Amino acid sequence: MSCRRIIRLASSMLLMVAFGCSSEPRDAAIDPAADAAPSGPPAWILASLVQPRGLVKSDPGAGDEYLLFSQLTSDTEYLIDRAGRVVHSWKGEYATGSSYLMDNGDLLRGVRMAEPPNFRAGGVGGYLQRLSWDGEVLWHWQLGDEQRMAHHDIEPLPNGNVLVLAWERISPEQAAAAGRRPELTNQQGLWSDWIAEVEPLAPNDARIVWEWHVWDHLVQNHDPQAPNHGDPTAHPHRLDVNADASAPTIDEEELARLKALGYMPADATIQDAGSDYLHANSLDYHAGLDQILVSLPEIGEIWIIDHSTTTAQARSSAGGRSGRGGDLLYRWGNPQNYGRGNVESKQLFYQHQVEWVPEGFPGAGNITLFNNGSGRPDGDWSSIVELTPPLEKDGSYPLAAGEPWGPAAPSWRYLAEERGNFFAPFISGVRKLETGHLLVCSGPQGRFFEVTPQREIVWEYLNPFHGEVPGWNPPGTEDVPYGSFRAIPVPPDHPGLAGRRLAPLDPQPTPYVPPPRSAPE
Repeated sequence: MSCRRIIRLASSMLLMVAFGCSSEPRDAAIDPAADAAPSGPPAWILASLVQPRGLVKSDPGAGDEYLLFSQLTSDTEYLIDRAGRVVHSWKGEYATGSSYLMDNGDLLRGVRMAEPPNFRAGGVGGYLQRLSWDGEVLWHWQLGDEQRMAHHDIEPLPNGNVLVLAWERISPEQAAAAGRRPELTNQQGLWSDWIAEVEPLAPNDARIVWEWHVWDHLVQNHDPQAPNHGDPTAHPHRLDVNADASAPTIDEEELARLKALGYMPADATIQDAGSDYLHANSLDYHAGLDQILVSLPEIGEIWIIDHSTTTAQARSSAGGRSGRGGDLLYRWGNPQNYGRGNVESKQLFYQHQVEWVPEGFPGAGNITLFNNGSGRPDGDWSSIVELTPPLEKDGSYPLAAGEPWGPAAPSWRYLAEERGNFFAPFISGVRKLETGHLLVCSGPQGRFFEVTPQREIVWEYLNPFHGEVPGWNPPGTEDVPYGSFRAIPVPPDHPGLAGRRLAPLDPQPTPYVPPPRSAPE
């Protein structure tokens, strides 16, 4: 289900939360029928208000990694130990997105403009920064203007460069010329995703050394006179430019409620919500394969592309290790997008944080992701997914004629015994640990937990922090106040922690408690 549909689900009861609805115990069973009843907010919203916050559970066998995270509307990033104590923090002037602790202890991060030009949507960024351990800004670079905008995720590369996920504006005329159905494009046009590899040039510049653009790899069967006309079934390595045709639209009331979640800028418009047709939200890089993994939640797919190309090859269908240029090497999650499946074939529902399992970890080379689960045919519930892609030794992904890419099903899943007890309609993430356990961020609730391969939760923490960065705190943000984009595990032997003082801060940062609400008269 698209971000537009999520707004309906997530916000239809949000105002009720603002008028003092109390939450039932967090571990209580949830009746799906009651969850949808008009007498109270959905269970996932109630879970986002649970008090008190902090460490909930720590069993023998839980990991010893630190956790790096920030709250959606905060200018502060926290590093906590497994006792739930803050041992370090970085404070800036912007709300943050994805962050990475570098081997020298610097913090690489994407941060969000308070008033982004033209691109106003969930996940908007605009700036990249590198901070020292002590918080000094070592590098600050803007990739955000009226024509292009960094958003959601970045990925540090072994050579010191950084992969950046970005939007570029496509005018209505350009969209129509590419075979886009006119009724699917509003007067503002489209925001199409592209990926840049940038070489940081401190203190305030960067050089783009490689690019890949979705718009270079389209197919369409709408306009025989437009480029790339063909049957999407016969061109599975390309995106059908009309693949999002079934995505619903939103109204002003729904847009206002999504802003209140702290997920979209206060000045976002209906046009903005309709332009973000793919909403790519996650990047990962596999050095051994020299490939990039990207998540496209609006169409329920993950893609793998070749990074070994030149920029010229990346615009074509030839070159690189794969010989396919910038065409898709692999896609999974919704084969109806390329005519090799149907509604029942769809397996991904607004997924986040798609990553390869690192070398040396159990299941190395597998792919993990947080499957948010909004709009499933059997109801809304989240799951953690690990899948084994059909990788050949030469780095290719075989595809039988007329068939979708495998696997037919994930190799492992985690979901709550009562499915409705675990649901996060947006943001969120997961990362595998060296033990084989998985560290999960259920984003809207600010809930972080560690789950074993046997599906046992051995550690759990509720983010107690909230922030008030200008531009990201419209009325109502305090009603779901603890949301976190991701929580990143940092092993104690991480080079960036060597020689650092990691004693709990004294005093600890003050937890946030939402103000009491009065019922409407």
